[in-house]
Amino acid sequence: RWPSLLKYYSHSDSVSWLEEYKARHNAGLEAQRIVASFSKRFFSEHVPCDGFSDIETLGCPSHFFEDELMCILNMEGRKGLTWKYYAKKILYFLRQQNILKNLKEYLQRPTERQSFLEGAVLIDQYCNPLSDICLKSVQAQVDDITDKVRKVLRTKNPRHPSLASKAGEILIPEVELQRQVLDAMNCVLYEQLKYKGNELDYYNSLNSYIHQVLIRRTGIPISLSVLYLTIARQLGVKLEPVNFPSHFLLRWCQGKEGSTDIFDYTYIDAFGKGKQLTVKECEYLIGHHVTEEFYGVVTSKEVLQRMVGNLLNLGKRESTDQSYQLLRDSLDLYLAMYPDNVQHLMLQARLYFHLGIWPEKVLDILQHIQALDPSQHGAVGYLVQHTLEHIERRKEELGPEVKHRSDEKHREVCFSIGLIMKHKRYGYNCVIYGWDPACMMGHEWIRNMNVHSLPHGPHQPFYNVLVEDGSCRYAAQENLEYNSEPREIPHPDIGRYFSEFTGLHYLANTELEIRYPEDLELTRATVEKIYSPGKE
Repeated sequence: RWPSLLKYYSHSDSVSWLEEYKARHNAGLEAQRIVASFSKRFFSEHVPCDGFSDIETLGCPSHFFEDELMCILNMEGRKGLTWKYYAKKILYFLRQQNILKNLKEYLQRPTERQSFLEGAVLIDQYCNPLSDICLKSVQAQVDDITDKVRKVLRTKNPRHPSLASKAGEILIPEVELQRQVLDAMNCVLYEQLKYKGNELDYYNSLNSYIHQVLIRRTGIPISLSVLYLTIARQLGVKLEPVNFPSHFLLRWCQGKEGSTDIFDYTYIDAFGKGKQLTVKECEYLIGHHVTEEFYGVVTSKEVLQRMVGNLLNLGKRESTDQSYQLLRDSLDLYLAMYPDNVQHLMLQARLYFHLGIWPEKVLDILQHIQALDPSQHGAVGYLVQHTLEHIERRKEELGPEVKHRSDEKHREVCFSIGLIMKHKRYGYNCVIYGWDPACMMGHEWIRNMNVHSLPHGPHQPFYNVLVEDGSCRYAAQENLEYNSEPREIPHPDIGRYFSEFTGLHYLANTELEIRYPEDLELTRATVEKIYSPGKE
């Protein structure tokens, strides 16, 4: 019944299976109750920061609760979209909370017990909590590459000490024997397996996720360096991470171990197929001179800081829902490592404020910033004032606005909720989830979107649509037409508004139907008229 739970049991355990079954069954009922309540509670707003309080105080084993959420997500067919939408949000929250706990435990360990690979996996897991990523699986893939290196090494030097030892048990002291390991690594990684730096799509976030680096065999300097360093250490060669500006490197000691002379090291560019560089060549790599401090070794925490910093910068590059989520995740990670960093706390407060979410949490963050750095009172005061205004406006909201098609002011509205449409000008496919009898946007938006150039300008119905590229848009009626080949719209918010895809149109969920009570029948009649056999 629940094969994914087998991993929580051992053959040697003495288990009361009736009690386990009861616990799993009750956890399932509890999960269903909570998921069902989310749409009613949070339809008109982002799930607030205290919205998950029910889950944090669960009276059942969390792995049973998670398993039920996975069952909901894996339901077959095109039904249960709203349940799947909120089950996904809850699972996202649960897993991220668990990963943050693991990250904090990792950071509290002695430095020598902080594996660079494990740190990279934790970042990967936090940014992709719904993916099946685990250290054991990633380590197994790295071990497989290490075994391939041993095979190459055996053909070059059958008596090499790396062949006799288990992973990481010894460090090879002789530089020439270390060189043989690195040569074999370069042969396997870059010649046999075709790993390479991703120069063509450098700013793709997948380059930073270690499980994607292993799948796609490409990455950026820091992710490829973590892989390279891990394999080298498993074969007895101690490489160290170097936080070089603009291009992360590794260093390999050629002199006395622990030397502080930067010229006693050869520097390795894992992004550049393992090329070995001198100090001068490192400067050529980035095009300018740097001081000696940039050639120094860094800790695992500093490596993670740079990895998270890269993701932060990617999140800032665009203004899309996906980039905002990346920005939120990377800020969470950064502040887990450096909870009192005022700059990143302020960025987090501004981000939540900009997105219009979690105003109470924004106030908590601003209070923390003020206590850490009173000189920020100007920026803090501005955000506090506007956040309080947001909270007051929310209190004054009277409830959902209900739009009846029978109202005289709505007589020009031709299309209805749930219809699959096509944009005449831009060609994108979309589904309608809201409408207004005329354009309700401000003068600046109307001017920027050049709405007045349309034949009917802003004085025509406008529709809120979910687009297949993941965006939400506001389209004029004259720019939309029925889609001759309706198909599912792969939008992350589809379940927020719709409960089912029939194959021709979407069915509004209960909360959306309350707001547009007369649309469902019109949608069905329209679909019958347009898509019935023999109709054009």
